[in-house]
Amino acid sequence: MELKIGNVRLENPYILAPMAGVTDLPFRLLCKEMGAGLICMEMVSAKAISFHNKNTEKLMEIEEKERPVSMQLFGSEPDLIAKMAAQIEERPFDILDLNMGCPVPKVVNNGEGSALMKNPKLAAEIVRKTAKAIQKPLTVKIRKGFDEAHSNAVEMAKYLEDAGAAAIAVHGRTREQYYAGKADWEIIRQVKEAVSVPVIGNGDVTDPISAHKMMEETGCDGVMIGRASRGNPWIFRQLVEYDKTGNIPERPDVAELKAMILRHARLQLQYKGEYTGIREMRKHVAWYTAGYPHSAAIRRRVNEIETIGQLEEVLESIPEKLDRNSREYYNIMTD
Repeated sequence: MELKIGNVRLENPYILAPMAGVTDLPFRLLCKEMGAGLICMEMVSAKAISFHNKNTEKLMEIEEKERPVSMQLFGSEPDLIAKMAAQIEERPFDILDLNMGCPVPKVVNNGEGSALMKNPKLAAEIVRKTAKAIQKPLTVKIRKGFDEAHSNAVEMAKYLEDAGAAAIAVHGRTREQYYAGKADWEIIRQVKEAVSVPVIGNGDVTDPISAHKMMEETGCDGVMIGRASRGNPWIFRQLVEYDKTGNIPERPDVAELKAMILRHARLQLQYKGEYTGIREMRKHVAWYTAGYPHSAAIRRRVNEIETIGQLEEVLESIPEKLDRNSREYYNIMTD
């Protein structure tokens, strides 16, 4: 199944969601290798770009082999966003996305992210000016609404389409919900029926079965995978394999899990150096090992590591063929 957004053709409709502190360059490369149809970067502040912020510059690094890539901006000033979009358009991203769904207080309190759900006309002005300022496809990520009493995703989507959005991603939760509760797929279906541009569904997709269920129930053109990809880049391989064969590959065994963690860690070192890279790996290892026996013991050990060598020692102590429910395994992991 292909998906076309503007003039950008994706090999499949499965998209890595933009997640602050998660979808950095190393993780994006892994998800691309596993088959993601589109890779979304961490959101970047348009204002920070205008200030030539060094950390922001690092966030905007792109590798040719991860393309097609979507770069995401956030802000609330139409002229500034349009100007910054034009300024960075020469960078090797394929799609520019505008974040109108982030629920974090420091973003919302600035009138940015999901705060724009409360002002569809301002949101449309941002899209209109930005779409005119660049040649690349412009997409927008929104939520169901700001709160349950103001579930205006359909109205918002119509404004955004009219303003020039080439596709719209809809997270089926309100800002008030953050990531709690159940995502409302019905609102995704309503948006899909209300606009003619591609609609990408987001929320509660954890495996190929739920991805296909979302597409069947909502008619959405693509599926965005967020939290279910953390520590699980294999989810994209599963989605692609399921489309091809109808079979869902088994969860990675311990050997593949360890190999992926090490590959991720080495990419972290390559792009960020050992001090930052290994410390950032601590949270990733927690996600990778979640659900495996005695993962709490692994996390305790990993939270103290400072070098790649120490990480290798922890991973080497996990037997690949030992019964993970055995006393011996428990003793090794709590040593």
